[in-house]
Amino acid sequence: MKRTALFLFFVAISLRLPAAWLVIPMDETQKNHLKAYGIAYWALKGELEIYWLLNYKGGSFMIPSSKQVSNECVIRGVSYETISDAQSSSLLAEIANPEVNQDAVKLEKAPRIAVYTPKGKQPWDDAVTLVLKYAEIPYDEVYDQEVFLDKLKDYDWLHLHHEDFTGQYGKFYSQFNGAAWYQKEVKENEEMAEKLGFSKTSQMKLNTAKKIRDFVFAGGFLFAMCSATDSYDIALAAEGVDICESIYDHDPMDRSAQSKLDFTKGFAFENYKLSMNPYEYEYSSIDTYFTRNQYGMNENTDLFTLFDFSAKWDPVPTMLCQNHTTTIKGFWGQTVAFEKSYVKKNVLVMGESKAFNEAKYIHGDYGKGTWTFYGGHDPEDYQHRVEEPPTDLALHPNSPGYRLILNNILFPAAKKKKQKT
Repeated sequence: MKRTALFLFFVAISLRLPAAWLVIPMDETQKNHLKAYGIAYWALKGELEIYWLLNYKGGSFMIPSSKQVSNECVIRGVSYETISDAQSSSLLAEIANPEVNQDAVKLEKAPRIAVYTPKGKQPWDDAVTLVLKYAEIPYDEVYDQEVFLDKLKDYDWLHLHHEDFTGQYGKFYSQFNGAAWYQKEVKENEEMAEKLGFSKTSQMKLNTAKKIRDFVFAGGFLFAMCSATDSYDIALAAEGVDICESIYDHDPMDRSAQSKLDFTKGFAFENYKLSMNPYEYEYSSIDTYFTRNQYGMNENTDLFTLFDFSAKWDPVPTMLCQNHTTTIKGFWGQTVAFEKSYVKKNVLVMGESKAFNEAKYIHGDYGKGTWTFYGGHDPEDYQHRVEEPPTDLALHPNSPGYRLILNNILFPAAKKKKQKT
């Protein structure tokens, strides 16, 4: 009976299929994985029917074939092949086989994208804006004022620039307090805090963090990398507690701050210890920046592995982990990865380094929305330092590390695909 129903379903599908489909493979045969995501987003903006074929050739896309679509692929250097309606029906039937760990997810609408970032950000600042520009995916920039004015309601997906939500300016004081860019950042943040009615930058950042939390609760999709992950969680947990020393907010910190943290307010982490030293380049024990060296890690051994999820039963993490490889080169950042013992038990770890006891790529739900944290700064620059030039993604068109970012951008388009329980 089930086989008959499945057959009739695909007969019905085939009657609605166009004469031919264009398949964009996402395995090793793809010339430009990153720009392929841009093609998928462009097709969604054009209201074209598009399927994300999970675990089929690395997470391929299937779009109705037309001269316009194929020309766009040629212009952007994206590999594709054209198949007939009969071939597409056969492919969908193959993917639907319960014994095959694949699924076809229909993408419905191009998500409205915002990036939380300061207007004067430096070119080394953010991998997400680099890949959005390279993939030709449009986005708007918002910062504290726009968040304060409730502009987040206009967007579906939000990325957090490598921010310090604790109000300690990245704890760069000991190294860069004399640098012009650091002084400018402090001045601009203090002026904006005053403009918005806050007496400190830390209070403004907490307000921003809470509004972002509300954005997720209402159904928004949040993605953060590097210091925007742990500093965000710490800011929420430290609500009402002064964890900033006077060099950051002009008054002493609360020496009992550690005991006053409320870990239930954060998304991802618990039971961690704050770094109470204002001159230490670290927020807490969540980050493995200083602890991973004890394992003898180096650029050749620094790898993390993606978990294999069931496409039909766990479509959300499956989408977020689509790639042409499950082993990915590690990379540093101010927050390089997350000590697994501090990750909450209800958080889904999607990528880890067993050798270093690190979680690199984690995900969770909050209210009607979801959040994803990705440790590290730049997937194609192992130790990207302040004031170095930005990465040229034309040299890395098949980056598996950058693919994880772009999976998150397309994920909201399939938000009506319910995860099975």
